[in-house]
Amino acid sequence: MTQAAQNEAQVLVPLTTPEEVDQFLSEYPLAAVFKAGTCHKTMQGFGVLETFLQRHDLPVGFIRVVDWRPASNHVAQLTGIQHHSPQLILFRDGEPQFEVNNWDITPQALAPVFEAQVPVREGVANVATDDNVEPYRRLMRAYLDGQLSDWAFQDQYVNMFRDDASLRSQREFELLSRLFGDPDAYHGGLHQLGAPQGRGDLKARVQDLLTELN
Repeated sequence: MTQAAQNEAQVLVPLTTPEEVDQFLSEYPLAAVFKAGTCHKTMQGFGVLETFLQRHDLPVGFIRVVDWRPASNHVAQLTGIQHHSPQLILFRDGEPQFEVNNWDITPQALAPVFEAQVPVREGVANVATDDNVEPYRRLMRAYLDGQLSDWAFQDQYVNMFRDDASLRSQREFELLSRLFGDPDAYHGGLHQLGAPQGRGDLKARVQDLLTELN
């Protein structure tokens, strides 16, 4: 296998207008649209999708729903599928074949669909996005430098993670989840997190995570 085959580029296209949605679906007979929401569910959902895109050849158009709502509404009108975010819709010849939403975007849900309908790549694709983890790095450095207490760091980190609607790899999602887990577990208030040191020495864990993210 050549190096080029091992590092195939993944087609990942921002769809900002209804016209771009139509052009994308006409250009790629088999394609998917991923609607990105406004919380970490998007990050987790795309992380799951990313693991399949590494091995399967499927162009994906993504819509940031808050910023590009006309494009999102157009997809709903085209398909008759109720909007959710995050949401993944598989299209063949412009017609929807499969949809999955929110926390249901799981390996178990995607595996049979990809195996049955999406060609396998010869190599492994590099799924690149414009998102980065620098805001997390800055927050962790501030904490390690003594600018934030344990409680202030925990509060800011969990809120940042809860609101994060970035398109991230599964690896990034798992790394960022490591410190405090799933922020949706704390709907009753951040006090339910318990003591910041409850999972072990926080500064050591933050330093380890920062090292891995670098």
